[in-house]
Amino acid sequence: MTQGPPPSGAPTPSLQGVAHYENFPVASVLCPPVLRPPIAAIYWFARTADDIADEGEAAPQARLDDLAAYRADLMAVAAGLSPSPRWAAVFGQLAPMMAQFQLPVNLLADLLSAFEQDVVKQRYASEAELLDYCSRSANPVGRLLLHLYGIHDTASLEMSDCICSALQLINFWQDLGVDIPRGRIYLPADAWASHGVNEAQLLALDVNSSTINLIAACARSARARMLKGSQLAKKVPGRGGWELRLVVQGGLRILDKIEAQGFNTLQRRPKLGPWDVAVMGWRALFM
Repeated sequence: MTQGPPPSGAPTPSLQGVAHYENFPVASVLCPPVLRPPIAAIYWFARTADDIADEGEAAPQARLDDLAAYRADLMAVAAGLSPSPRWAAVFGQLAPMMAQFQLPVNLLADLLSAFEQDVVKQRYASEAELLDYCSRSANPVGRLLLHLYGIHDTASLEMSDCICSALQLINFWQDLGVDIPRGRIYLPADAWASHGVNEAQLLALDVNSSTINLIAACARSARARMLKGSQLAKKVPGRGGWELRLVVQGGLRILDKIEAQGFNTLQRRPKLGPWDVAVMGWRALFM
């Protein structure tokens, strides 16, 4: 995660660099200038909702109530009505972008559904259940970006879903040592069983051959999903296509680093450094 949303009434943040929501680039020098305002508006919308769901000391029901109010403001804006003043900076930026670019409100609402789920669900029974979560927490971001680029064909949307789900999963496997102490285990329970791992071992961040093999299997599955969607970069025009190449290579590079540290992300979170960025750029040239 990067910096939080601006306070109400704050100016729009500079987009000369790159901001990230999870592992998703949302605005950079590679992005066409005309698309930076809607992408920034989507970013602040998603980031603010994520903070409502995750940050601070609010009780779960209070978080759900706030997300319901946030959803009501989204629906008001979608209907051409004025939202509440509570998140004026967010919806003041989002409303004109929704109107100008005809942003699909269902995709924005799907993001809220995932944040609501984060409040109440901390375990996943299977990969299918986890991918259902990704279909709302991650895939809408890619579909919104493709909408802005005017790409709507089924094959492209499916490749985008592969990339975005892979990015979400990579973020999970990268952050196991952060999420599990907070009570969230994204590793699917059926995968625990197949590798002889139990919940107590995961909660204790126990590093042994079984937990390592479990993480390795999940990381390899995420890599296969990323590679399955990677050809989308050739369909996105201009600088957007180059940005997407870097997105794909960024996810793959995190997986490289997870593997290089023996798949032990229970005790150490891999990070990208300057050399990794150079490697990503080199690999992007040859995609």
